[in-house]
Amino acid sequence: MRTPSLGLAPEGGPIIGLLALTALVAACLDWWPLALPALVLLWLAVHFFRDPERVVPHGGDLAVSPADGKVIRIAERADPFTGEPRVCVSVFMNLFSVHINRSPAAGRVTDIRYTPGRFFNAAWDKASTDNERCAWQLTDAGGAAWTFVQIAGLVARRIVPWAEVGDELARGQRFGLIRFGSRVDLYLPEGYDSAVDIGQSVLAGQTVIARRASCGGKD
Repeated sequence: MRTPSLGLAPEGGPIIGLLALTALVAACLDWWPLALPALVLLWLAVHFFRDPERVVPHGGDLAVSPADGKVIRIAERADPFTGEPRVCVSVFMNLFSVHINRSPAAGRVTDIRYTPGRFFNAAWDKASTDNERCAWQLTDAGGAAWTFVQIAGLVARRIVPWAEVGDELARGQRFGLIRFGSRVDLYLPEGYDSAVDIGQSVLAGQTVIARRASCGGKD
């Protein structure tokens, strides 16, 4: 299991370093038409690759959001691993969202399927079947199977996994990122209900996104 550095995703290092060097050299040479845009791009890169700590809620029978962003869809869809209909909660990440993805529940990664594809707007329905995506299956201690899918978007061009089949993930633990605007779909196991509403803003690893039906509904 790969653990990223605190505060900043390691994949951002080369980009941030190059932009910082460009801005510094241009400023030293008094090339401000180059230095100023480089500084702006540097700020955007640091903002995009930020990796803040999150307070993961305790307690059983709940799941947290796998991504930062806004809930754009809650609907029944076919699970990409089993084909069975499940409630799917879709979280859309824009360019300014934190793009580190976190496990919704604690369990073992039992399958990972990467599918190359196109780069339609991640908010569109066909992004689930046509876009580049990486589907994860995780089995919790109770035997419930969780499926979550990283979907590349219109601008996104790379899905970066940090975990492998067989890894044990804690609830809220980082498992990967998607570069630039994108989406994560979470398929709930039987017996769990959505605890969020369409249009609600959520934080990866911190916002309760689902609860077991016997534990109550939405907050």
